[in-house]
Amino acid sequence: MTKRVDIDAIRRWRRRGFYSENALVKLLQKNGFNAVRIPVSNPSLSPLPDVIARKENHIYAFEVKNAGYYAYFPKQQIEKLFRFLDELIPLDKQFKHAVVAAHLGKKWVFKEISWKDWENGKLPEKVRILKRDKGNFKIEQFSELENSETN
Repeated sequence: MTKRVDIDAIRRWRRRGFYSENALVKLLQKNGFNAVRIPVSNPSLSPLPDVIARKENHIYAFEVKNAGYYAYFPKQQIEKLFRFLDELIPLDKQFKHAVVAAHLGKKWVFKEISWKDWENGKLPEKVRILKRDKGNFKIEQFSELENSETN
């Protein structure tokens, strides 16, 4: 009986992640990004993000977490974002962005991680995002910029 409860809990946890990844893709598309979810069903060492997006010349690799009040992103997951961008995207670093995204209820908080931290081996052991945090990356800013340029 205990084993069944554990399996159900894991399924619910995975569905939350799947839901948040799809919600992020829709949010990105609504704001003019081309975006897709990468369907990797288990944690792996492959350098694949949860979501990849493109806007003009820029590529974004997102690691997504669904949580209530705070989300933790382990160093290994952040390193995978940089490995993906570094090894598989043939662009200058100024066009490649590693972003952690916390889906906290109805609120999204995004934090772009610095290339310099990764290159200098200074990534933190984990990045924490709290519901009250503002983040340093706003998806909506791109839509506002486009609207102001066209008007």
